[in-house]
Amino acid sequence: MGPVGMIGLGNMGGRMARRLVDAGVEVVGHDPVAAVDGVEAVAGPADVAARCTTVLLSLPDSTVVEPVVRALLPAARAGTTVVDLSTASPESTVALAAEAAARHVTYLDAGISGGAAAAEKGTLTIMAGGDAAAVDAVRPVLAPFAATVHHLGPVGAGHTAKLLNNFLNAVTLAATAEVMVAGQRAGLDLRTLLAAINGGSGQSFASSKRFPHIVEGDYLEGGLTSRLMAKDVTLYTELLGRLGVPSLNAAGPLAAFGLAAHLGYGDVISNRVVDALGDLAGGVRIQQEAQ
Repeated sequence: MGPVGMIGLGNMGGRMARRLVDAGVEVVGHDPVAAVDGVEAVAGPADVAARCTTVLLSLPDSTVVEPVVRALLPAARAGTTVVDLSTASPESTVALAAEAAARHVTYLDAGISGGAAAAEKGTLTIMAGGDAAAVDAVRPVLAPFAATVHHLGPVGAGHTAKLLNNFLNAVTLAATAEVMVAGQRAGLDLRTLLAAINGGSGQSFASSKRFPHIVEGDYLEGGLTSRLMAKDVTLYTELLGRLGVPSLNAAGPLAAFGLAAHLGYGDVISNRVVDALGDLAGGVRIQQEAQ
């Protein structure tokens, strides 16, 4: 395996790059504000593409992805594969894939799920779109940080699946945060409440993987922010509009994560939405006394 490029070395990109380095992969990276030990930093996207025939992107959204891809394509060699690990608009992804194909570059969309903890452990789930043979070819590159790669279909399918997944993530996180604040105000022991929920029909990733940590004071810092969560839900509603599917459940998470951003929690992990809701409830915090 030759050097692998990584553009975007933030909360998720940095962790994935670290996993690659630890696996003995030479990583050439670019990020204007972040750096990762063991990753060779270069000046820009074109410099990454000039060095690497596999380039991974981990960027906030399509407004950032588009100029990055258009900067790297002129420097990319024929046969290069770009793997977009961002959460992006499927429409934008399809358009970029066409631009890449005109330069004999393969473009794959590969939405990731599992959060920062899974990135550090190498257990992310990937939802990939694009040519099936190209997806198979990059599996060894993805293996250090992803336990599972699901091929969803043609280009755009991976980012479509990621938006659907992130919407469910947003709904359950916002709803569980609301329930935890209500449980605290009702005088319930939240550890016991979570055990009951997780043994019953209300169980979710938020209740089983996030809130057992949050009630102990660990917000699992480093993952998706409230501002980005609201962005993902907005992309979901735009997707459903194009599909002609009614979106009846988006108002709740849009309100919750918009509130979090308004109250100053926009650029910290989205788990802090529970504090935003707690603020509106009179300053409630759900952390439990140490046992």
